[in-house]
Amino acid sequence: MSGFVSFVSSGPGDPELLTLKAVDRLGKADAVLFDDLSSGPILTHARDGADLVGVGKRAGRPSPRQDHVSRLLVDYASSGAHVVRLKSGDAGIFGRLEEEVVALRAAGIAFEIIPGVTSASAAAAAAGIPLTRRLTARRVQFVTGHDVTGALPEGLNMTALADPGATTVVYMGKRTFAGLALRMIDAGLPGDTPAMLAESISTPDQMLTRSTVSELAEKLAQTPGTAPALILYGPLADSDA
Repeated sequence: MSGFVSFVSSGPGDPELLTLKAVDRLGKADAVLFDDLSSGPILTHARDGADLVGVGKRAGRPSPRQDHVSRLLVDYASSGAHVVRLKSGDAGIFGRLEEEVVALRAAGIAFEIIPGVTSASAAAAAAGIPLTRRLTARRVQFVTGHDVTGALPEGLNMTALADPGATTVVYMGKRTFAGLALRMIDAGLPGDTPAMLAESISTPDQMLTRSTVSELAEKLAQTPGTAPALILYGPLADSDA
C-alpha cells in the first residue's frame, strides 16, 4: 500500500505566512518531516498524534544525510501514510527538493508540491522595498553562496552577478560572501553597491543590516554569526534608493 507525500513550503518562519493549502495538509498528515527553520510555531498546525521528525540541515552542524531523508520519505509513504515534507521558504528554491522527488518517483509514490513565500520576498517586504523597479532593477537573480562542501560554488556567472542593474539575492552565503564580493568587484561591480544582510527573517529575532557590498564583505569575514540569513545587493538594497 502506497501513501502520498505533500512537499509543503513553510515560508521563512512566521506561521502567518503559511498558505491555506499548507495548513490543510499539515492538519491531515500522519507524519511531518520538517526542516529546522520550519519547526516551532509552524508545527502547531500538525495533527495531534502525527509523527514529527526533524530532518533539517544547518551549515556547520551535524545533519541527516540526504539519502537518509529520502529513505524516510519512501518508508513512511510505503506504509500508506500521508506524509508532509515541510521545507523552509519555498520548497523549490535551494531546498534539495529534486533529490527527494527523484526518490519518490523511483519508488512509484505520488506527491504534490505546494509553493510558499521564499525568504527573499519576505526579506524585501520586511525592509519595505520591492525586488524590482521599472528601468533600474528589471531583473532578479537568486544564487546559492555555498556548494555541498560549504565552499563558494565553482562556475558562477560573475558577469551576471556583477550586474549593478539587477537585484541579487545570495542564499546561505555569509561564510563565503567575502570571497564572492572580491570576485564580483574584479568583474566590475562597484564596491559601494548597496547591500543588506537579512537575518532570521519573519521571526522575533529578525535583524536587517544595511551596508555596501565591500563593507558587508569585511564584516562577515570577521564575524559571520550563526543566524540563518541571506544577502541582498543591488540598487534597491538601499531603502533610500
